[in-house]
Formats: sequence, C-alpha cells, structure tokens
Amino acid sequence: MNTQVVLITGALTGIGRAAAIAFAQDGAHVVVSGRRDKEGQDLAAELQGLGAEAIFVRADVRNEDDVRDLVDRTVARFGRLDVAVNCAGTEGKPGPVTEQTAETYAATFDTNVLGTLLSMKHEMRVMLAQRSGSIVNVSSTYGHTGAAGASIYSASKHAVEGLTKSAALEAAASGVRVNMVAPGPIDTGMLNRFTGTAERKAGLAATVPLNRVGRPEEIAETIMFLRPPGGLRASTSSA
Repeated sequence: MNTQVVLITGALTGIGRAAAIAFAQDGAHVVVSGRRDKEGQDLAAELQGLGAEAIFVRADVRNEDDVRDLVDRTVARFGRLDVAVNCAGTEGKPGPVTEQTAETYAATFDTNVLGTLLSMKHEMRVMLAQRSGSIVNVSSTYGHTGAAGASIYSASKHAVEGLTKSAALEAAASGVRVNMVAPGPIDTGMLNRFTGTAERKAGLAATVPLNRVGRPEEIAETIMFLRPPGGLRASTSSA
C-alpha cells in the first residue's frame, strides 16, 4: 500500500489546517504551505507529532516561482504528488459594490483566482505525467449564489468554479480528477472578519438549515472523501 503524498496551500488556518490534520491522521505524507514561517513550521511539527512525515514550504500562491518551487520540492522530497488541496484564499474587503476599488478587486482575485490557477497548473503538470492524482479546490456557496456585501469575493469564487470545471474536463482522460468543495459559513477567522460582530455571525448561522455554522473539520472530511479511491494511487502507469 502506497502512502499518499498530499500538498495543501493555505494550510495554516481554518479549513486548510483541518485538512492537514485529517490527512496526517490518515497516515499521509503532508506538505503544508502558507506565508508565515513560524506558524508553518509549528504546524509541520504538530503533524509530525501525529505520526506523519510532514514538511512546511513557504509559498505565496500569487507568485508563480513560489508555486513551481512548492510543487517541485514536494516531488523532490516524496517522489510524487497524489492529492493537492488548494485552500489559499481571502475574503477581500466586505462591503457594497459602490465602495469597492480596483485595488480590492486585484488583491482578492490575485489570491483566490490567480493563486488557484497557478497551483493547478503546476500540480497538474506532475499529475498528468503520473497519470494519477486528485485536486480539490476550495470555493464557497457564494461561488454560485452571490451575496450582498461580498460582490468581489463572490465573483472570485464563481471564477474558481469555472476554472475547476474546465480543468476537470482537460484532465479526466489522463486519470486525474479535479473537484471542488463549496462550503457555506464555516467557523473560521475569515468568517469572523467577514461578519464583524457576534450578532451578524448569529444572523448568518440562522440562515443555515442546521441553525449553526459549519466546522472546519466537517469540510476536511469532505475533502478526504475526494482523495484517490481506497487511499491508494491510481494503478494506471505512464507507459
């Protein structure tokens, strides 16, 4: 049985962190990435404490050289890439359309859209050569419904959905799967920044059928479901 090699961007907080812990507990080799060195090294040490072989690689997904190096270092260390979770993202600056700026647009789209595109580009480069692998992009329910006060964030997640669907069609014949999870409100720092107050957060929770916001661990379980079947790499070879 082959141990899966998993790469997670945006791994230092929220859903990305929960996914890293879930994969480590499952016995995977885990590469976690983000922009803060100490938190990244601390997370890698935590995953190692769970019995996983884990490393931190600092990378800014907006920078293609960083992303290329992240993927190449993953393969250099573990020999392959089986699962990639693209979780790096930002909520931008919440507020009405009339208050948005070109700078806010660029900052949000550079992380959420360009970052996802560059990550998939280099992850797929490896997986297509292997003829196996699973990519999971993290979107949002706002990526197909929209939300007042979150126009740019919502637009960026609509773009992530389009990227995911197109990449899935491109990769399918090579044995590489590209999927997406689209969480509703999840109890993370991003949600707290977006809602701003406990009252607004409670109001958002009241719109959820379960009458509560979700937990990062619940989304991590969904991401785990999308890993290669049986926890093994696909048997198809490049020959």
